[in-house]
Amino acid sequence: MSDRTAGRVRVAAPWVRTRLRSAPAAAAALALLVAVTAFLAAALPLAVDRYGDAGLRRSVETAGPGRTTIQLYASQDEAFMPLEEWQERLRPDAVRAPYAELLALPGRSLPLDSGQSSYGVRTTRRLAAPDPYLSRPDGIAPQFHLVAPGGLADHARLREGRLPKAPDDVTAATTAVEAAVTAQTARKLNIEAGSVLHLPGQERSPLTVRVTGVVEPRAPHEAYWSTTPVLRGPNLLTVPGDPQRSVFWAGALLLPPNAAPALLGAGGVPERYWTLVPEMSALHGHDLPRLTSAVASLEAGPLLQRARAAASPAVNAETSLDEVLAEHTELRSVIGPLVAVAAFGTGTVAAVVLLMAGGLAADRRRAELTLLRARGASLPGLAGRLLAETAVVAVPAAALGLAAARLAVDGGRAAYAVAAAGAVALLACVALPLRAVAAHRAVRVHAARDDLAAARPSRRRTVAELTLLTLAAGAVVALRTRGTPDGEGASGDGLVSLAPVLVGVIAALVLVRLYPLPLRGLARPAGRLRGVVGPLSLARAGRARGSAVLPLLALLTALTTAAFGGSVLTGVADARDRAAVLSVGADARIDGLQPLPSGLADRARRAPGVRDVTAVSVTHEGRPADGGPTVPVAGVDPAGYAALSRRTDIGAFDPDGLKASGAGVLPALASPEVADRHGGRPFPVRLDDGSRFTVRIVAVRERTPALAGLDFLVVDRSGLPAGPARPTALLVTGDRPDAGALREAAGGTAQVRLRTEQFARYADSPLQSGAERVYTVAVAAGAGYAVLALLLTLLRTAPERAALLARLRTMGLTRAQGRRLLVLESLPQALLAAAGGTVTAWAAIRLLSPGIDLTTVAVSTSSSPAGRAALRTDPVSLLVPALTVGALTVGIAAAQAWWTGRRGSVRELRAGDAR
Repeated sequence: MSDRTAGRVRVAAPWVRTRLRSAPAAAAALALLVAVTAFLAAALPLAVDRYGDAGLRRSVETAGPGRTTIQLYASQDEAFMPLEEWQERLRPDAVRAPYAELLALPGRSLPLDSGQSSYGVRTTRRLAAPDPYLSRPDGIAPQFHLVAPGGLADHARLREGRLPKAPDDVTAATTAVEAAVTAQTARKLNIEAGSVLHLPGQERSPLTVRVTGVVEPRAPHEAYWSTTPVLRGPNLLTVPGDPQRSVFWAGALLLPPNAAPALLGAGGVPERYWTLVPEMSALHGHDLPRLTSAVASLEAGPLLQRARAAASPAVNAETSLDEVLAEHTELRSVIGPLVAVAAFGTGTVAAVVLLMAGGLAADRRRAELTLLRARGASLPGLAGRLLAETAVVAVPAAALGLAAARLAVDGGRAAYAVAAAGAVALLACVALPLRAVAAHRAVRVHAARDDLAAARPSRRRTVAELTLLTLAAGAVVALRTRGTPDGEGASGDGLVSLAPVLVGVIAALVLVRLYPLPLRGLARPAGRLRGVVGPLSLARAGRARGSAVLPLLALLTALTTAAFGGSVLTGVADARDRAAVLSVGADARIDGLQPLPSGLADRARRAPGVRDVTAVSVTHEGRPADGGPTVPVAGVDPAGYAALSRRTDIGAFDPDGLKASGAGVLPALASPEVADRHGGRPFPVRLDDGSRFTVRIVAVRERTPALAGLDFLVVDRSGLPAGPARPTALLVTGDRPDAGALREAAGGTAQVRLRTEQFARYADSPLQSGAERVYTVAVAAGAGYAVLALLLTLLRTAPERAALLARLRTMGLTRAQGRRLLVLESLPQALLAAAGGTVTAWAAIRLLSPGIDLTTVAVSTSSSPAGRAALRTDPVSLLVPALTVGALTVGIAAAQAWWTGRRGSVRELRAGDAR
């Protein structure tokens, strides 16, 4: 061979470029599939991180700075120190010195907000100010905390006067200092710039405090002011042990830091404090274990020891942040496994679809790969070339999907998204080479038939299937035995997430083995039928490929995930709606602290969407004369209230048994607890206004619309004295009553609550709403992949079906017969998938229901007015996906028959067109 000829050989078009140019449509379809799958796979961990972060931050914000701020304080070590050393420790430099080190203690484990964290000196006891001009609600002198905070000028605006000052030589003997107060404190306690307060001293003359300025907090609800709310404004407190429940004001006087030593001369027992505020924007849900550990360490662990070494040996810590984190962890631990069920199910279906796409490509190129093997191509060389041509398409597509996911979902850990997209790319790259290697490991020209009805699986396949079946069944049994009715055990186990996949594996293996049996049984009787379409379609169904485990597994898993997800979402919505109904008592409720105006019921009845209005009178403290616990009492109209109870399905009863008879004893409807205490004997009840009446319990119900709680009595309102009989609440029923119209009718004299608003309030947590959105998207994506799996299954046989119809049309088969043939041929497998999917979904729901409690997902707490919300099968979620599979199969087969009938080659080949 000449050099010139050799050069031509070396510059021949490479394999990858040639294959991509020869089948651009297949490459584009693979790129689209990989890009969409990579986008969904990468977006899932990002979305989970996003709603987890939002949920944690909402939990911390809702708890408030009073519970989430970590307060370090030191006072006991100085109690027996010389007065001079005690004074030096209270000076600004001594208090500020350990502050920076304390802020840095938790490090990245617990990010702290230096802008809201603070330090200073405060008294631990309130000091009464006897000055007569101060506000005294019940004639009791107000009491004050003396606080010398650092950074007051940075967190407050001056509204009046000037900020307080103090010389550097203030000592415990100082008897006069300056202070500032907040605008709320000044307004409510009648203080202004220039006011002078006198606070009792400790073994010395009173401490004179001159108010030099009134300040307005820049961010009154932030931690600097809200950790100790008395800094922001005064509180009304009740005198302890006072039978008259007299109240007094408790406020704070803000001293300059240099004045802190003067607190030693007052009787307030001063202490140094440092407040450490978590940085909201730096809190992440996936860091919960590290956050919990850091808080525990600060409360009683190594970090507290380091804080004592930095500030004082007697530093103590106080916070409720650990309780807030525990509550959030409980909510997350319940929601997480439910979301993982949809993620694992959808991920399995997506993986199967990618494998099916590789199998379809291998089948399409069967002749080409067989020829290459016959000409001496090695398996490693063939697999390497197929891997290269697939990677050229799949890797950029996966990168594009990853980039789209990062743009669509802000935040989250990028490493998990990259790993998910990389797994999709890897699976897409190896699907075709592995399928080709498996199909062409032996060099042959003709492949044996692989009919589903006639095939006899090899021993190797039987052993593999039995092994997989045993593992899946063992995992399901382990899951079933671990699950408990209260949700402990199963809810935190990874088997919960895999349950639909495991059940789908079992069902797919069993159904593929059982499916040929009815086909073989029907083959002989069908041969005696007169028509040609029935026997031919049955024979064609039996000629289907025997390797149907993957498509069936995809369909079963998708149907199971869709049905399970639909049941979860329906169960959550039902539990939430039921809790809202029980909380409100009707579709809407109007409550007043005092008896409602006489015309309010008529105005409410005229509001849009209102069907009926039921008036009730509620007294929350009915006192039985036998000395038992107080019982809420509701006076109702028996007929209207009974109708309301039936409509809301809350404690329905017979109204005739509750009507007052005029005999002096009122029939009563009671809760089980009240009925157990009083039995069926008459007993008198005294109300708040002193009126009395006698009741006898005639019916017992767990709940009633007018009153929520374990104890209640319901009586005929006409039998009550005139005062207690006046309505205090209106229970409104109707089709979405207009909230604005009801509030306008109430005119500000009563509180209006709607069931729809309560429903929305239950779903307000970002952790709940985010999980529900992820769940919905995952179920929808799983359904889409199921449809794609169905299409790929039909595409594998589409060329063969088209050729069959073309040949049969030349023998006189009509278009209508062709459509029936393809539809009847595809029905057995469609019915197998639909029926199997329904049974598999039902089995998965029955398997998981004892270990899943939807209460926390529905109402954000572990307890609900409606009780435990268990997972139940939803008929719509079970049947709709299965029917959809059947309808799609029939529709695709009919469309293929119609399209094949329109092709010109068929028109040229057909012998006639009998219609």
